[in-house]
Amino acid sequence: MTKQLIDQRVILDKALELALDSSWQSFTLLQLASSLNCSMNDIRVNFRSKDDIAESLFGLADQAMLELTAQQCYLSLTSDERLFESIMCWFERLVPYKRLVREILAYKLEPGHFHLQAHGITRISRTVQWFLESAAREHTGLCKIADEVAVTSAYLASFSYFLLDYSENHEGTRALLKRLIRNITKAQRCVTGLTNKQRY
Repeated sequence: MTKQLIDQRVILDKALELALDSSWQSFTLLQLASSLNCSMNDIRVNFRSKDDIAESLFGLADQAMLELTAQQCYLSLTSDERLFESIMCWFERLVPYKRLVREILAYKLEPGHFHLQAHGITRISRTVQWFLESAAREHTGLCKIADEVAVTSAYLASFSYFLLDYSENHEGTRALLKRLIRNITKAQRCVTGLTNKQRY
């Protein structure tokens, strides 16, 4: 394979292939370089570590979700509907790699991997921000903070469920996520109603 073909996507695809054949922990960067007929430095230029490769897998989900926003049918949806479709699109991009995602998360959560856990928190925050932007959540002030916390909780709860959900079309995950988003909206309406009453 020539040098110009050793780019991030080629490396990522091969890494995922190797990990699916064995496991996330079992495949090595040396094995990856050998299978691509390149040096480990060629890998390092694109990915500083296996965790960077994992981040690129989640990046594929980000990309799929953000590309959804260019569709006219998406733009006609309500904010809650956009939020639901964005999160489900993110999940569905990872369907072929569910087992790997579980292994990656288990590895990150191992004792002593504090740097990976900190990186994971940053990743969650960044993805949630894209969800909020894509869904055109227009809250401000304390309501914006509360909405971000609630959406993060709904995303993480439904993601945990999704990773073990093998129902047709992930109907279990869909039902859970819809319920959680409805609960967010109900809570926000209650708070808004109380605030309006206090003004008068």
